[in-house]
Amino acid sequence: MTAELLPCCRTNQAADAKGVRRVSEIAFLFPGQGAQHIGMGQAIAGRYPAARELYDRAAELLGYDLADLCFNGPVERLDSTVVSQPAIFVTSLAALEMLRAESPDKVLGCRMAAGLSLGEYTALVFAGAITFEDGLRIVQQRGEAMQEASDATASGMVSALLLDSEQIDKVCEEASAVGTLQVANLLCPGNTVLSGDLAACEKAVELIGTAGGRAVPLAVAGAFHTGLMRPADEKLAAALADVTIREPQIPIVSNVDARVHTDPDEIREILVRQVVSPVLWEASVRSMLEAGIRTFYEIGPGKVLKGLLKRIDRKAECTTVNDALVAEG
Repeated sequence: MTAELLPCCRTNQAADAKGVRRVSEIAFLFPGQGAQHIGMGQAIAGRYPAARELYDRAAELLGYDLADLCFNGPVERLDSTVVSQPAIFVTSLAALEMLRAESPDKVLGCRMAAGLSLGEYTALVFAGAITFEDGLRIVQQRGEAMQEASDATASGMVSALLLDSEQIDKVCEEASAVGTLQVANLLCPGNTVLSGDLAACEKAVELIGTAGGRAVPLAVAGAFHTGLMRPADEKLAAALADVTIREPQIPIVSNVDARVHTDPDEIREILVRQVVSPVLWEASVRSMLEAGIRTFYEIGPGKVLKGLLKRIDRKAECTTVNDALVAEG
């Protein structure tokens, strides 16, 4: 198992104000929902038996052939919340197995990790806090609960590009006249995701353009990371209550407050809050930079996190670890 191969990465150095210890420079980043695409993980699973085994174990637990959906689609099913979340979770861990096989020193040398929303579960499995099986079960139930909450209200998400925080606040205030609209993701300078009722999202698109920004409606099921997901957090809390969570072997920076949490009960609470709280991705990355991280590996499908990192700190190095590396090899 991944957890068994990880080193114990505690240090004796003092923590800073955010609870992040000064660490050596390698950190892993794991992607969230939206990174999925047809064919993801196929090349990795074909070459690395440990990666293929994860898909096989997932099929037994989920009751359907996750590998076939990841490799062949159809896209409509892969993009559904109930499938995309387990798919990205397993594919990211499969990519980790490729890195372990090709560059074990990088895996052993990782001293900190974070994951974007869903990716936080992947990070916690990597750090030995949750087993692969428990992580997959929770991710499956999380996706189902979020889909149910989305079906209950016509809602969505829209990226607001090129606007500052004051402009974003004004957009939210004006759009809220026609429905709920809240900040869902603070990704990097000039990239904020808004979530809310469908009417408010449509109004936000208009307001963002008027303010000189660029609006990009997102192909998601609903208003993730807002109060409109409230039924989902209650179901997730019930599911997490029966899961054993251990102290992570390396610091994991939480999306909810950009802090490191080591107490299992705190981690459980944070994961529940994450469903209805904004994702503080920029602040999370800055916490890692402040801790001394300078080299990052984005592990899993896509390369969105690498792009966000460069907008936060141009000097930070980031290598993507996915099927493209198999093609290059």
